[in-house]
Order: sequence, then C-alpha cells, then structure tokens
Amino acid sequence: MSKKEVPLSSDKLSQLIVKGMQEKKAIDIRVLDLRKVNNAVADFFIVCSGNSDTQILAIAESVEHLVYSIDKQKPWHKEGHNNKSWVLLDYVDVVVHIFSKEDREFYGIEDLWADAEITEIEDISVAI
Repeated sequence: MSKKEVPLSSDKLSQLIVKGMQEKKAIDIRVLDLRKVNNAVADFFIVCSGNSDTQILAIAESVEHLVYSIDKQKPWHKEGHNNKSWVLLDYVDVVVHIFSKEDREFYGIEDLWADAEITEIEDISVAI
C-alpha cells in the first residue's frame, strides 16, 4: 500500500528554495515572512538578485530542480523567463522573486511588504 506523500510545509519549502538560490550564488537573499501580515497573498516571499541574465535563469532553474527533486512540486505559475530581469516562481504558499539588481531597486518588493518579518541570508562567498 503506497502512502500519499505530504508536501513540505511553507517554512521547509522556503528553506529548500534558499538552498537552491545559494547553489547558484544568488546575492542579497531575503526571506519575507508574511504569515502575520493581514491580507498577505502567501506565507513567504523569497527575494534575491543575480548579476546577469544567465545567472538569473540559472538560479530559477536551480530552485525548480531542487524543489522538484525533494518535494515533487512544480511551480503553480511562473513568469519572466523571456525577459530575464525578473523571474517569478509561484509555489502558492511561497513566492520566489529573482531580480536583476536594477529591477529589484525599481520595484522595491521589500518596501511594499515592510511589515513582514524579514530575514537576510548571508551571501555565500567562495574562497580562492
């Protein structure tokens, strides 16, 4: 008898997404906990930046691959793979925003949700 697998909680999914971002050296990762914010559209927003179109797409692919390999979830909705300056991956309870530095400053997602609890993830640097 097969047991139906239970998807990861939004908290665990957020941690997995951060790991996927870190694998491609995303910068300035921030986790916005929206669970205590009235009328929030998700439990978490996870925001990061990439240095190039190629890195932005690589971060998105890393997140999608890691989440699917561990939790068998695909994004419910995704956008921005064509313009490559803001990729959005919507996992319903967790929404991922991968920006170019310029678009991140322009849209100010963190400012729009300033009442969220924001956790800054330390950038991973590679020692040479």
